[in-house]
Amino acid sequence: MDIAGEKTLRPEHTEGPKAQQLVEEAIRHGSVDERILKHSHDADEALKAFAGHEGQVIEIDEATNKALLRKIDWNLIPIMCVVYGLNYLDKTTLSYASVMGIKNDIHIDAGQYSWLGSMFYFGYLGFEYPTNRLLQRLPLGKYSAFNIMMWGLVLSCFAAVENYGGAVTIRFFLGVFEAAVTPGFALLTSQWYTKSEQGTRTGIWFSFNGWAQIFGGLVAYGIAKGVEHHGAAIAPWKIVFLVTGLLTFAMGVIFWFVVPDNQMNARWLKPEERLLAIERIRVNQQGVGNKHWKMYQLREALTDPLSWAFFLYALVGDIPNGGISNFFSLLIQSFGFTADESLLWGTPGGVVEIVTLIVCLHLGDRYNNRILISGSCLLISILGMALIIGLPKSNPNGRLGGYYLTQAQATPFVALLSLVSTNVSGYTKKTTVAAMYLIGYCVGNIIGPQTFRGTNYVPAEITIICCWGFNIFDLLFIYFYCKYQNKKKAAIRARPDYVKLENQEFLDLTDRENPEFTYRV
Repeated sequence: MDIAGEKTLRPEHTEGPKAQQLVEEAIRHGSVDERILKHSHDADEALKAFAGHEGQVIEIDEATNKALLRKIDWNLIPIMCVVYGLNYLDKTTLSYASVMGIKNDIHIDAGQYSWLGSMFYFGYLGFEYPTNRLLQRLPLGKYSAFNIMMWGLVLSCFAAVENYGGAVTIRFFLGVFEAAVTPGFALLTSQWYTKSEQGTRTGIWFSFNGWAQIFGGLVAYGIAKGVEHHGAAIAPWKIVFLVTGLLTFAMGVIFWFVVPDNQMNARWLKPEERLLAIERIRVNQQGVGNKHWKMYQLREALTDPLSWAFFLYALVGDIPNGGISNFFSLLIQSFGFTADESLLWGTPGGVVEIVTLIVCLHLGDRYNNRILISGSCLLISILGMALIIGLPKSNPNGRLGGYYLTQAQATPFVALLSLVSTNVSGYTKKTTVAAMYLIGYCVGNIIGPQTFRGTNYVPAEITIICCWGFNIFDLLFIYFYCKYQNKKKAAIRARPDYVKLENQEFLDLTDRENPEFTYRV
């Protein structure tokens, strides 16, 4: 689509003797990377939708765009929210079970319980990179739905566990199947929404971790009290696993039929709306997906400082997450509350997570500053942990309030997860960086439960504060690095010999090789 006054080099110009002089000149001037021309035949899936529309300008007026966005939101966001809430709830059912009798029933000690917390992430870690490759290679919606159904069935099997070996096996395979959910949802968000919309949408579906904490705590408390007063044929912790597991499986079936693989096979969009849905995300300079594996994009991902900054944040930042998410019920008990009270009083922490996620990521999109706005939540979390450490045991309510403040920790993690979608282009590179980020997440969550040893949690709490302090400096590096890269790209675009390819947005270029790509902070 030609824009007045802009030099363009169309993909079809890269073929035939008539274009050879133009191609060689573009490469010689450095305006077009030779790889762009080499791989122009291997472009994004979105180009298929524009077959037969070459040279036609497709415009979307404001009213049409709003109506289309509303339709996309109503068909995608609700089911993503529910499934992601179950994703968190299924991981934390072990924490609820820990105060409902599971440790005595399957005969495990404190050390074995810590390893159960970590074992989920061994499965997640081992399958994270393969599952990201499969997310690229297989239909995105269908593969995600398959994993949702499988993790629901695996979780239900926990109700049949009778010993430590069985519990370890279930936790491992739970991690294997849940490994596809977060990267899959990040890809779906980048596929359907513009850069200015992605932070808010990611915040909305991720905030259902907080809703799951509220819902899960209330359900666990209700089951515990119901069994206490009326009895049950099976242990209350087994009921928790059955309810959450079977509910997850049912949502996986619905996900299969509702969530499309991309805009081109969305049954709830009219044919003309499918084309408009792709056109509206042209501004992302990313497209909707490419099933071809590209080695040069893998190498670029592994040599990009931004990739490693994302990885380090997830690694260090999820040491606190791994500890708190598996031990929060026991941590609240250590303040002086009973086991049943710990189930009930853990729920308000979900409110803090919901509010900080939605407010900060919305403001981050509005003011184009996700990094610094979300980073302020780390200061809130550090204050919360300092209250837990510093307040005397005679002040359990104050320490409980400190725990609630620590739940703001999720916001910068989610902001960076959204920036992996927003700031990484080239489908092979994007899936690789997403895998690196979530591998860091796994390793951090494996380490986290091991910091909680015995009944004295102070060493773990000090470790958590140190991790959050490191993350603040990591966020500052990412912020200034992205600003610097944007200045370099602006200088390239300002050169008089700069040449832009038509439909360059859909040629599956990486963020570093595409001068039109700009990083959001």
